[in-house]
Amino acid sequence: MSFQDVPRQESREKWFKSHLLGREIELRELYELPQNELDLLMAETAELRSDVGNRERNLGKYCTAGYFLELSRIIDRRRSIEE
Repeated sequence: MSFQDVPRQESREKWFKSHLLGREIELRELYELPQNELDLLMAETAELRSDVGNRERNLGKYCTAGYFLELSRIIDRRRSIEE
């Protein structure tokens, strides 16, 4: 999938600072991430979402992590179907 195929609502500037990948990831980049990086991002965002205290400390990051996690899961499922 290329940037041209990214749905309009996911091409907005929305980013997540990944410590595991060592950089900021924009939402639209998820479609082009190699599978190993997508896996790391899913693990990192799932960890953030599993700690309820994160919601109270930083609601914005908590919500963004959830959005990135869900979209990453969708992309992951689509890739596994295509294989």
